Parts: sequence; C-alpha cells; structure tokens
Amino acid sequence: MLTALFKTMRPRQWTKNAFVFFALVFDKQLFHLPAFLHTLGGFALFCLISSVVYLVNDIADIEADRQHPTKKQRPLPSGKLPIRVAWMAAIVLILITLPLAYWLAPGFAAVLTTYLVINLAYSKWLKHVPIVDVFIIAAGFVLRVEAGVALIVVERFSPWLYVVTTLGSLYLGFGKRRAELSLLATGAGSHRKVLEGYSIPLLDQYITIVSAATILSYSLYTFSAPNLPANHSMMLTIPFVAYIIFRYLYLIQMTHNAGAPEEVLLADRPIQIAIALTGLVILGVFYIQ
Repeated sequence: MLTALFKTMRPRQWTKNAFVFFALVFDKQLFHLPAFLHTLGGFALFCLISSVVYLVNDIADIEADRQHPTKKQRPLPSGKLPIRVAWMAAIVLILITLPLAYWLAPGFAAVLTTYLVINLAYSKWLKHVPIVDVFIIAAGFVLRVEAGVALIVVERFSPWLYVVTTLGSLYLGFGKRRAELSLLATGAGSHRKVLEGYSIPLLDQYITIVSAATILSYSLYTFSAPNLPANHSMMLTIPFVAYIIFRYLYLIQMTHNAGAPEEVLLADRPIQIAIALTGLVILGVFYIQ
C-alpha cells in the first residue's frame, strides 16, 4: 500500500518543480549557500504540495481513469490504493507542508497556498472548461517561479522570465491536450470531458501561436534582461530552446507519444541533451564570464 501511495504521489512529475530554482539561477545566486538551501527546502515542500494535488485529482478522476487505456492501471482506479488512505495522506501532507512553508518564508507559504487552492478548484471544476484548463496548468508553472522568488532576496530577476514561463507552459499544455485527443480518438470525451471542447486543428493553431511567442519572448529576454553580459552571449541558448520546442512538437505529431511533458523529459534523449546544453551555456554565461 505504501508503494501504491508513493506512486500516486507521482514522484516522476516532481521534475516540474525545478522551476522553483529559476530565481536562484537567473539571479546569479546558485552558489550562495543560504539561498541555495532555502530554495532546496522550498523545492521539497513544493513536491509535497503538488503530490497533494495529484492525490486529490486522482480521487476526483477515479471513474474516468477506470475507462482510460493506460490510467486504469494507476493505484486508485485499479483498487491497489483505497480512497480513504489517499484522502488521509493528502490531509497529513497539507498539515505538514504549509506550516513548514511559512517557517521558510511567509510569502512562499502564500504562493504554496494559492497553488493548492487553484489546483483543487481545477480538480473539481476548472479542468472541464476548455482553454481555462490549460491556463490553470500554466499558472502552476508561473507560481513555481514565483515561489523561488519568494524564497530568496532577489536583486535583478527579469520579468521576461515570467512571460517565457507562461507561454512555454501554455505550449506544453496545449501539446498535452493534442496528444491525448490523438491517442483517445473518438472516445476522448468519455475519458476527459474537456477534450470535447477541442479539436486537433484548433489545438494546432494554439500550439503554433504559443510556440512562436515562446521563442520570441525568450529571444527578447536574452538581450534585454538587466543582469546579462553586455556581449549578449546569452543569445547562444536560443537555438537549443528552439530545438526543444520543435522536438516536442515532432513527438506530438509524428510519434503520438508526448501526452505528459515530464515523461518526455525523462525518456527522450535528444530533449535531455538539449536541456543539458542549455543549462551549461546558462551557467557559463552567468557564473564563468
């Protein structure tokens, strides 16, 4: 049962919470030990509160997941994890996480509480509203970035990174919906009600808009942020970011195997290499020059 509970907490999706480190890295405080430890603690707490959301969401979706070709194997719909145990775990995690978050930083606790509230609303109502559902997903990523800002004393963190995060997460969200629609075909609405409000041509238009806007906004960040080198060396990362966006689009349309962005991150070697190269260039620009 403990194994089933841990699986339902979805540790593989904790990779999303790496956005908490954005402020630390892009404000040039990665090697400032107090700031790093503060952010690391915040990352751990964000993992726990996001697991609460996954537990509640799986409880809410249990009947639909039982009809899904792959989600029916999850612990809750398969019966390996009792609903009562999942509820108890969610409540205990909330009681542990929020006081510790306030101890770290009151502003961080406020962000964590906001994340929890909007995602509970998502699980109950908003996930059934087309477009709004993807904006809630995007809001979760933006709140992760804001959580990192709240954890440290930020000096010159560029607001362009909020824009890039918003557009990039919208791109991933619409891409996920497209992959789900393609996988489930004519029975998509019975598995996820919100898919009735989408079509593949419509999602392709959304993806085209936000992917182009993501590349443009990131490009603007690389030469307009106040704490970047005057030689504009940060622009060296633009090709890697563009490749990651194009590669994910390729996986969505050509392999039909990109429904969950965190799964792509953990499984697709070209994207992993591109992310690693982007990270190395960013570290070089910020911390070596």
